[in-house]
Amino acid sequence: MHKHTRFILFLTFALCGHSLAVDIIKPKVVIITMYEIGEYTDDAPGEFQFWVERENLDKVISFEMGPHDLRMNDQGLMGICTGAGVTNSAIVIAALGLDPRFDFSQTYFIVSGIAGGDPQDISIGGAAWARWVVDGDMTRSIDSREAPEDWPYGLFPSDGLRPNDRSDGYTFPNMSFQLNPGLVQWAYDISKDVALTEHPEVISVRELYKGSPAAIAPPKVILGESLGSNAYWHGEILNEWANDWVKLYTGGEGNFVMTNVEDNGTLRALYRLADTGYLDKDRILVLRSASNFTHPPKGETAVWTLTAPYPVNGLTALESCYRVPAPVVHALLDGWETYAETPPSETPSW
Repeated sequence: MHKHTRFILFLTFALCGHSLAVDIIKPKVVIITMYEIGEYTDDAPGEFQFWVERENLDKVISFEMGPHDLRMNDQGLMGICTGAGVTNSAIVIAALGLDPRFDFSQTYFIVSGIAGGDPQDISIGGAAWARWVVDGDMTRSIDSREAPEDWPYGLFPSDGLRPNDRSDGYTFPNMSFQLNPGLVQWAYDISKDVALTEHPEVISVRELYKGSPAAIAPPKVILGESLGSNAYWHGEILNEWANDWVKLYTGGEGNFVMTNVEDNGTLRALYRLADTGYLDKDRILVLRSASNFTHPPKGETAVWTLTAPYPVNGLTALESCYRVPAPVVHALLDGWETYAETPPSETPSW
């Protein structure tokens, strides 16, 4: 952070009623979660609870700009819960990055949350490290019922005149965010063999997807892209759009695996903070675990998928949201003498 900016923010913070006698906190790793149910411990878990309980995030730091207080432990791990949705995630992460009590210049940020998974790529409870995060909100659209007969759906880019056409017009900036390939590969290598949980209820849902080998297989850790969109969509037509959209905005490199309603807001805030010197964009990771499928099995409708309850209330996915990133977090903390200065990196396998 620029020291003059920090001074101005620090003074502003003080004038708003906060004490100046506060040491700057330098988190080593920040886990970003999006929702919690009830309390932080000892009840039905959301994305935040396992981190609070299992990593002893017992230090409470008030955070008036978010829906939840921050949590931290003595090892330098901080946890934040932004609230669901693109707007919440963007505002809360921006507020965190600008908070003068913290220095995030060497901090690693790891998004960890549940998502809808494409059954062509992943099983319920499986987890994917994103190489790209793509914004699915900045679209032009018409109702598909009014679309020309040769259109696959009614969504198309701002710089095009039909689906999958970017030949003309204005394009929104920052439609996709490519994460540090070496860091993503390093995180994947550490976590790819983590044991993920199974449950009979999940298995019974997977068995409905007989035409999708990835869906009926036991859950595992893979590499695959995250598409963020405030619209909570389902169905084969929009799943086709998601796959096309991710390829369109990654130059054909990305493969859509996970859909969610926060990552585009979170990444937009983190990258804006990085561009202005508050943090390092090469220290960002995104992990999503499939709590449900994005389209129905053969013989069922999109409404069936949309209204079906998450198997086991998403518990296997919530477990994966902790189990998969946890060894990555510990490796960063244990190797801090090295990783404080230089992010870990492995040669990408893709």
